Amino acid sequence: MASAARTQAPPEGAEGALLSQIEVHSIDWIPDPERHGRNWQQAMLWFLGNFQYFTIPIGFVGPAMGLSLGWSILAGTLGIAFGTLFMAFHATQGPVFGLPQMIQTRAQLGYRGVIVALFATLFTYLAFNVADQVLMSLGLHDAFGWNAGLVAIGTAVIAAVLAIFGYDWVHRVFRVLLVVSFPCYLIISVAILLGGAGGRAPAHPGGFVFAAFMTQFTVAAAYNITYAPYVSDYSRYMPRRTSPRGIIAAVFFGASGSAVWLIALGAWLATRLGATDGLVGLLTVGDKVAAPLGSVTAALSATALLATMGMNAYGGMLSVLTAIDSFRKVRTSRAWRAVTIVALAAVWYLLGLAWNTPSAAYAVLDSLTLMLYLLVPWTALNLVDFFFVRRGHYAITEIFNPSGVYGRWGWRGLAAYVAGFLCEIPFMVILPIGSFSYTGPVPAHLTNGVDYSWAVGLLVSGVLYLALSRSLDLASEQAAIEASERELRAIDAAAAAG
Repeated sequence: MASAARTQAPPEGAEGALLSQIEVHSIDWIPDPERHGRNWQQAMLWFLGNFQYFTIPIGFVGPAMGLSLGWSILAGTLGIAFGTLFMAFHATQGPVFGLPQMIQTRAQLGYRGVIVALFATLFTYLAFNVADQVLMSLGLHDAFGWNAGLVAIGTAVIAAVLAIFGYDWVHRVFRVLLVVSFPCYLIISVAILLGGAGGRAPAHPGGFVFAAFMTQFTVAAAYNITYAPYVSDYSRYMPRRTSPRGIIAAVFFGASGSAVWLIALGAWLATRLGATDGLVGLLTVGDKVAAPLGSVTAALSATALLATMGMNAYGGMLSVLTAIDSFRKVRTSRAWRAVTIVALAAVWYLLGLAWNTPSAAYAVLDSLTLMLYLLVPWTALNLVDFFFVRRGHYAITEIFNPSGVYGRWGWRGLAAYVAGFLCEIPFMVILPIGSFSYTGPVPAHLTNGVDYSWAVGLLVSGVLYLALSRSLDLASEQAAIEASERELRAIDAAAAAG
């Protein structure tokens, strides 16, 4: 194995004290002596991952389509619960592999075939950060009068710096922000429940509209399904003995708890205050409760979104390096990580400047819809392989071997992904993005405008991959798994000694 574990000595001297805080690892394997972390830290990370400004406008979607407050909250809650299940099950893969999420996918798509899924995940990371930049620029301008252009530049720079410092710093920043912001949201939410936050029911409060209910459900489900490519990136340092049930529960309740809370808050802001921007809504209702609570909460929410942008940049870097490594070996280094992250920051900054959107709700809906279409086929086949085909048993070192047991092109995984995506197309509903929009023949004529493409993609990719995998010779992989374990034990011993 040439590259499963590559280490680099930290710089020495006074100047090296800061540089030594920058994470060394990127797409390589994490030796056991370097593993650390607890399940509760995963819960805090993913709670704050959704405990920020981007989550609030998800609650605007249902009311904007005529759904009442109660139905919007129910649809959002059910959607989050459904989507978080997939996200949480991916979390078990990090401790098993000790690798970033997408490089694991070589086991299904092949050493080079993984490039297909990497396109989908890189699109996701960039789309999130483009949408986040747009939301931050609009929100901070409307809430505080800040210059939108300077906000866009500042967010790109700060998010990039956080991503360059890496895994441990992301965890630290998220924990601090959670402790600081939690009481502010709690006070506002209690005031809303007790009737002390103002607001009033509209003359036409909406009702139950099935298409709107399903759209709210789908957007909420997409929100946490689109986190699936991230999860192992942030659990790969966890010890191999980590309880699968424990980490699934930690990620599920962390990611779903905050999302349901803020989606419900967003639905209330939309229906009771007529809010069209989450930051402005937070500022208004918070200051109504006790000024300057609203301003403080809005600022903290924006900061948490900024931290999430750093998380996206980190994941994007791992995807880019995995793609390059699939065709030309990449040596793990801080320089590679930093250059890649800076390049990604420049890309999402320029795309954000070019993206025109009428509202926060449209920015959220457009980005999440496109991400869902691309990621659903991948998450289906990846989880089927891990839990039902190979049952968590992989030759880690072979993932770095282009001529290894997983091959250069995994035709089973590629066929399942492509088939799942193609079968989604007739069921898609893409709302206007600039001058482009699309409604497939099924929602146009059979389902009253309801988009079921995500369900079709999950079913087709998962079932097809399971069927095609019946021809896999898993017994022949066993020798490679045993050889891999011997080599990893040797690397562990060397890491512990040095």
